[in-house]
Amino acid sequence: MPTTLITGASSGLGAEMARQMAALGHDLALTARRTDRLDALQAEITAAHPGRRVETYPLDVTDDEAVLAVTRRVQEDFGTIERYVVNAGLGKGAPVGKGSHYANRETLTTNVLGAFAQAEAAMQVFREQKSGHLVIISSVTSVRGFPSSMTAYAASKAAVASLGEGIRSEMLGKPDLEIDVSVICPGYIRSEMNEKVEQKVRFMVDTETGVRSMVAAIEARRAKAFVPARPWAALAKVMQVAPLPVVRKLM
Repeated sequence: MPTTLITGASSGLGAEMARQMAALGHDLALTARRTDRLDALQAEITAAHPGRRVETYPLDVTDDEAVLAVTRRVQEDFGTIERYVVNAGLGKGAPVGKGSHYANRETLTTNVLGAFAQAEAAMQVFREQKSGHLVIISSVTSVRGFPSSMTAYAASKAAVASLGEGIRSEMLGKPDLEIDVSVICPGYIRSEMNEKVEQKVRFMVDTETGVRSMVAAIEARRAKAFVPARPWAALAKVMQVAPLPVVRKLM
């Protein structure tokens, strides 16, 4: 069975990706800081799919040495890692200049530096194996700058989208390496990160529906995908060229 490593798997999109990928036949290595939730998810998945192997590993992705150590441990435990999903992230934020820079710093540290550490560890393994599938979970917010509490988050997702594209560009010149890179840009999907948002958000879909579109794009090894495709594939194109006042109204 193919082995998929998912970071930030204790809740939200990561947990649902684990459920859906297990149903598709993947063995799973799940990492997160909250190990109690990982253990509960492990029990749930193995009960639903007795043939699946699910292992859990405590991990804080802002600890570079731990990221590499856990990745190597997964490789040793399973023999190979076919897919590495860089999913762990934060959604904290505050308007720039309002004195809450610590929230933005925490988000940027986790979402950007943490993602780079994960990509580094994953690519070390994939280069040795000469194959693999690196998946970067970005966001539709990566397309343009966002105001207020979303500024740092959107900037972080733009950074990781560029990271994924840069690695993919390098792999185009390495015919001896069968390494695919996918950048997945979800639109508004209900998850633990946004569950406290009380106002009605346009185009929001439930977790299972949204993640199903993410998993489909990942399984197809899409180079870049805005999901769910309706309306985000079209909206992303509009957002790239529309004036900022129009983008604000759209989002």
